[in-house]
Amino acid sequence: MTKIRLRTFILLTLALTMMGCQAVTGLLPPGPTETPLPTATFTISPTATPIPVTPTPSSTPTASPTPTHTPTPTARPTPSPVHFQVLDEVWQTVYDSYLYPDFNGLDWNQVYIEYRSKIEAGMSDAEFYDAMHEMIFRLGDNHSRYFSPEEARTQDEAFTEGINYAGIGVYTSTVPDRRLVTLIGVFPGSPAEQAGLRLHDNILAVDGVPVVDENGVKQELLPGPAGTTINLTVQTPGENPRDVTITREEVSGPLPIDYRVLTTASGKRIGYIFLLAFNDSSVGQQVGAALQEMANSGPLDGIILDQRFNTGGRSDVLAETLAYFTNGTGGYFINRQGQFPIDISGMDITGSQTVPLVALVGPGSVSFGEVFPGILKDLGRAYLIGETTNGNVELLYTHNFSDGSRALLAEGTFRPFTNPNQNWEETGIIPDLTVASNWDQVTTLSDPAIQAALQYFDSQ
Repeated sequence: MTKIRLRTFILLTLALTMMGCQAVTGLLPPGPTETPLPTATFTISPTATPIPVTPTPSSTPTASPTPTHTPTPTARPTPSPVHFQVLDEVWQTVYDSYLYPDFNGLDWNQVYIEYRSKIEAGMSDAEFYDAMHEMIFRLGDNHSRYFSPEEARTQDEAFTEGINYAGIGVYTSTVPDRRLVTLIGVFPGSPAEQAGLRLHDNILAVDGVPVVDENGVKQELLPGPAGTTINLTVQTPGENPRDVTITREEVSGPLPIDYRVLTTASGKRIGYIFLLAFNDSSVGQQVGAALQEMANSGPLDGIILDQRFNTGGRSDVLAETLAYFTNGTGGYFINRQGQFPIDISGMDITGSQTVPLVALVGPGSVSFGEVFPGILKDLGRAYLIGETTNGNVELLYTHNFSDGSRALLAEGTFRPFTNPNQNWEETGIIPDLTVASNWDQVTTLSDPAIQAALQYFDSQ
């Protein structure tokens, strides 16, 4: 069983997009109690005196042929004590806990003054939550984010052991320059699978309307009530476009994991597992089942772990999945209070602890989608093929505020075990062999990265 000596937290991005529903992100309890840091260099007032709105009387028309009027200014909302309170809570949380003590070069004290002034001028609730979104975004780490109470409730409702929505049952990635979306996940038994759609297939249009507009923006054309029918223009790489008619249905189930056995030129049996994310608690169990099923017809000579669209997720799911392939200390999660080891108790499934591994990586590998192959490379367990990842391995802690809003705040990062001086946030994960591959222009069997992996196993 996997053991991890720290509480579970989130490490993800919002890059994963599911056509026909929202991508689901598991939200976790607030972070641990931490040693208080010195208070700010100025006093935060809990409330503020509302600024009265003085109406301007209408002017009297002159004898001029065209009367002139001084317009009456629109009255701003009365400043809300709730807005002041939440601002104080959010600001202080960042001040106490944010990973970077210099706030990435941002004058955090001045930020407080700026946003308090905006509240004093009067803001609607919508304007206030937009302002809080903006304030956290200005930290510039590409990870921290703020959720209004409504958004937080939506996240809570969406926290499930899988997906439940009405649509065709696919995950997609947008390719703006080619005006298409490409399939990176297909739910088993879904309308899409029944219609013959597979990974790497591209959707060009829905009911004759391009699925990506002239500005390169994906249009939400696939969602709709169960029982309704849509016509898709679909293209498998290397083939002509075809029209497919699909009836939307209720789609439910765990995050789909694609796996299959591939064969090298010399006849070696290689297991292939495509991992979309670690945000579903069933992922580890599914990987174990896939390893067992692929080995039922014969032992595996190697395993390919495709991380090229893995957008991260939960630390416990990461550790549980790692446990099939390695054992011991995998590295350290660090924050302003210290470092905490990730200790993994390995579990062998038909030789998974010792069989040669290749992990495929690229710009779509983010957060724990980077840490996972990074750990396997750092420990000497995997050979990495693909392209350098972007470097986004900060750890997000959840903070809930008095009005029901929420922040996910970057409070930690990851330090490798064997090479602790490496900074993956700066360098990304660098593959051992660079192989570029355009997912939407290849199939699994023609994918240059997969072909390079099969050749690597034959060379061992």
